[in-house]
Amino acid sequence: MAEFSLPKNSKIKKNGKVHKAPAEAKKIKNFKVYRYDPDAGENPRYDTFEIDLDSCGPMVLDALIKMKSEQDSSLTFRRSCREGICGSCSMNIDGKNGLACTTAIEDVKGDVTITPLPHMEVIKDLVPDFTHFYAQYASIKPWLQTVTPPPSGKERLQSPADREKLDGLYECILCACCSTSCPSYWWNSDKFLGPAILLQAYRWLADSRDEMTGERLDELEDPFRLYRCHTIMNCANVCPKGLNPAKAIAEIKKMEVERVL
Repeated sequence: MAEFSLPKNSKIKKNGKVHKAPAEAKKIKNFKVYRYDPDAGENPRYDTFEIDLDSCGPMVLDALIKMKSEQDSSLTFRRSCREGICGSCSMNIDGKNGLACTTAIEDVKGDVTITPLPHMEVIKDLVPDFTHFYAQYASIKPWLQTVTPPPSGKERLQSPADREKLDGLYECILCACCSTSCPSYWWNSDKFLGPAILLQAYRWLADSRDEMTGERLDELEDPFRLYRCHTIMNCANVCPKGLNPAKAIAEIKKMEVERVL
């Protein structure tokens, strides 16, 4: 039987520090938070934070901000808009990827376990390294590409019907919740672009104003870059914006087939 061992500093210690709620707190909920500091040279651990819900906002992000401001200032995570728009606070909450700012504490039964997005290098605590993810995004050239000049120097217009084709695509906030929930991306992220990037790729393929459809399809025509998607649908299940990357990927595959028929 094969035996596998985890790399150094990757095995998680379950019993970390416990941060108690005030003695007078009555409505307490426990949060188990992943902690990792590469400078410390120690294994990751789970710290337990006792949060008084009577003095905390309703969302998981509210609890994290309370932990950092009142219990442990070294706790590290990303956040910005607090409105589900920027995608900064994407993390794994109770086993499911999502945004901390739009995940209600009351929707999580029992203790709340919070970890970074899976299968990404961790910079510190709940902050994953998006360098590779953003490089993949840049590789699809996510901007309007044209050859012909706009008519009479005016802006490039499109019909309402063509504009509607972009619905369900442009709303992506690049939070990476979908890509990091995809097993194909876990094992082949060096080659497979993943749900988020492929959805973005289709956003430009579907744009009636773009004139580089052939070149874009040429770049995607690859056994790994595109065809590692097996329509598992984890991506659609976790998307905090309610988008369906698997559908967009299927449309790209359809375009690849139709152009050779």
